[in-house]
Amino acid sequence: MARLLVVALLVVLSFIMYLDRAAISTAKDLIAADLSLSNERMGMVFGSFALGYALAQIPSGLLADRMGPRLALASVVIAWSVFTSLTGMVTGFWALWTVRFLFGIAEAGAFPGSARAFYNWLPSHEHGRANGAIFSGSRLGAALSFPILAWLMGGFGWRPAFLMLGLPGIVWAAIWLAWFRDRPPRPVTRGEPPAGADIPFAAVFRSRAMLLAMLQYFASNFTFFICLSWMLPFLMEHHKLPREQAAWYSMLVLLVGATAQWLAGTLVDRLYRSSHQGLSRRLPAMSGFLLAAGGLVAMNGMSTPAGAVMCFTLATFGAEMTISPSWAYCIDIGGRKSGAVSGSMNMIGNFGSFVSASIFPVLYGWTGGAAAYFGVAAALNVVAALVWFWMLSPQPGCPSVILNPADRS
Repeated sequence: MARLLVVALLVVLSFIMYLDRAAISTAKDLIAADLSLSNERMGMVFGSFALGYALAQIPSGLLADRMGPRLALASVVIAWSVFTSLTGMVTGFWALWTVRFLFGIAEAGAFPGSARAFYNWLPSHEHGRANGAIFSGSRLGAALSFPILAWLMGGFGWRPAFLMLGLPGIVWAAIWLAWFRDRPPRPVTRGEPPAGADIPFAAVFRSRAMLLAMLQYFASNFTFFICLSWMLPFLMEHHKLPREQAAWYSMLVLLVGATAQWLAGTLVDRLYRSSHQGLSRRLPAMSGFLLAAGGLVAMNGMSTPAGAVMCFTLATFGAEMTISPSWAYCIDIGGRKSGAVSGSMNMIGNFGSFVSASIFPVLYGWTGGAAAYFGVAAALNVVAALVWFWMLSPQPGCPSVILNPADRS
């Protein structure tokens, strides 16, 4: 029961995290009009979050490993809640850029801290579903942010809306500090030790396994981040949809994407417990990347809002299928260093988010459409699917095959 409560609290955490993160996409046109910002400058603002989020991944992962997930997670949630509220108080471009950059730094500790909490509290055969659950919660938060923000801004304006969004995180941090402890009352039975259990973090970081994990996660985040940044404005501006309709379409895309988290997480754990354990990470991830590539390629043939939403949905569903196996893989190779190892992967992944948010308006301006962007994203997904051919999943009785022999010296 206690393990379920840990997962439930982290699902709520990820819900709040993405509610706060995706809110700026809904408010994009109002913020741009109020602060006189071009699409290129709003792209820089979207990218500033991803840049701060990426740069702080390894430090926040190391913090979670050393401080423990209890204090680490409470600290970062309080910090990003403050910066969420400060978003509603900015008066110019550089103030907005700085606040969103610091907001990204603060949010960086959430998933590495969660990974360390899962390592401390959950056995290996539950990591897939647990990661699927928290990332599903994040997508629900992102999905609901569109109609919630549309309603709040309609009633109060965009500035008060961001001020109010800072409150849920403060409440969560208080509950987490009051109940959670870094380790469960009874030690978790782990069976075989993880591949990186006794290997220094620097050696794991330099390993081929880590390099491949980071490379494929770049493609995953590049694809998904468009949903948190430019999807809603694209539907409004390219397909001439009113804000409310675009918000509901965007919510639908992310709600369907959330189901992919449950599907992939369940598949990861079932394969791990079966005679096909070696496919437990690889098969869901490769399938997801190929689905995402198909959706992105099809996007260029769609001229209606419904067709575009269908393709966004397919691409998002595929990208979401890659998340749970990626984070389970990091726990496989990280062990007691799961926070830092998962943070390393997430760092490179969010450089993908930064590039995605920044390059979309540039390519759109150069080419007069989004076809070039979707083509680049599709190619990245195909490459990522191929990368998983070289990412070894844990084998029964021999988890250490994930790392090269030289990495263990």
